[in-house]
Amino acid sequence: MVTRKEDFSKWYLQTIQQADLMDYSPVRGCIIFKPNGYEIWEHIQEYFNKRLKEEGIRNAYFPMLIPESFFTREKDHIEGFSPELPWVTEAAGEVLEERLALRPTSETMIGDAFSNWINSYRDLPYEINQWANVFRWEKRTLPFLRTSEFLWQEGHTAHADEEDARHRTMRMLEIYAELLEELLAVPVFKGEKTPSERFAGAVQTFSVEAMMQDGKAVQAGTSHYMGTKFAEAFNIRYLNKDNEHVYAHTTSWGVSTRLIGSMIMTHSDDQGLVLPPAIAPQQVVFIPVGPKKKLDQVLEKVKDLDAQLKAAGVRTYIDDSDNSAGYKFNEWELRGAAIRIEVGPRDIENNQVIMKARDEDEKNAISMDGLAEQIHQALALMQNRLLEKARQRNQANMYTHIDTLDELIDHIENKKAANETPGWVLVGWDGSEESEAKIKELTGFTTRNLPFENYFAGENALVKKDKCLVSGKPAKETVWIARAY
Repeated sequence: MVTRKEDFSKWYLQTIQQADLMDYSPVRGCIIFKPNGYEIWEHIQEYFNKRLKEEGIRNAYFPMLIPESFFTREKDHIEGFSPELPWVTEAAGEVLEERLALRPTSETMIGDAFSNWINSYRDLPYEINQWANVFRWEKRTLPFLRTSEFLWQEGHTAHADEEDARHRTMRMLEIYAELLEELLAVPVFKGEKTPSERFAGAVQTFSVEAMMQDGKAVQAGTSHYMGTKFAEAFNIRYLNKDNEHVYAHTTSWGVSTRLIGSMIMTHSDDQGLVLPPAIAPQQVVFIPVGPKKKLDQVLEKVKDLDAQLKAAGVRTYIDDSDNSAGYKFNEWELRGAAIRIEVGPRDIENNQVIMKARDEDEKNAISMDGLAEQIHQALALMQNRLLEKARQRNQANMYTHIDTLDELIDHIENKKAANETPGWVLVGWDGSEESEAKIKELTGFTTRNLPFENYFAGENALVKKDKCLVSGKPAKETVWIARAY
């Protein structure tokens, strides 16, 4: 098995296949979610749906096919997505009068619906979410991270004024950060995207960005303030309290199955998949061990312990296959079971089990008494360890001392020579597309986001840059740059 150091991308592909999360589809750029892979997505849905309900946002569903005329109503939107759109041009043996796109996102379809549903200030805010598949015909694909078809949620809201719409935009960004850090144990960098990285048709785009073990970035989630641009394009107007017809302010926001790839690249190791307990399909796997003549007795005890954990809300699995114990240990390391519990005849005599957390090397003997409470504690400790380890790794790969393009190029070359990641670099930017493009052209680094003001205050505060990395002109912004998936 190739290691992360030898070839990170190959290691990643190996890891997800050996963990039985996915398979390749006959259609280029599309993947099949196997049960373990899809269950991870289900846990993300469970967490996010709970947060939506707390916010008073309900789920809906819209058709996958979108008329071409809908896209032409918002110029920036069609220009942004046109190269990636697959089209349906024929059905039932007849050429369609109007081409239909497989949705890349649903702003246009939902904007049209909002124009019919929203008539008065009493209808606002109107806030919905949809779980769906979307299509963007990618030339280069990587399972979970970038595929031609992927699963996501997309939230769409309409508001009476800018203040309320901006509040929703930022609130959802915060919820995304909490989802990533609390559920996936992936620390994130919050900020605003530069204009060139902005969602097509948005006034402003905000993102949560995550750093992978190889130092590359993943845009893990985005939230967009659309102003009245889509409202004007789709005639989303309402009668306000002054009896005037005015345009609503809209937002949209989304995360996708890219979260699964991000989580795997953040936590897994050379032995295989490592999953945070909060999201692991198998939080505890029981492995009965011992001589064959005593296995029935052991299995009976294991089933009793398993029932106790299930009753306490733990996701468990009993591996009573006839494979050797060593094979099972290795298999569940590959598959990312959070905790492995071995039980043998001697353990039963001693009223104990042997427990091993996936992210630690040592095994521990723990009492069968109060097992559920001990397991919950072990799962919580592992969840916290993974998040803290990722934070420390991020800190070690953040570079804030580089002020010129030559220094950046030297930094990249030195790290390459040492077979180390160049990580993320905080730089000054004069705000021009030319400078931004020059960085990408010469280094392959792209702008990730402009850190929010709170990152420049308090302990471990970032320091704002006063000169542009490229032009040497006064910096208008301080921005994170990195290579990205």
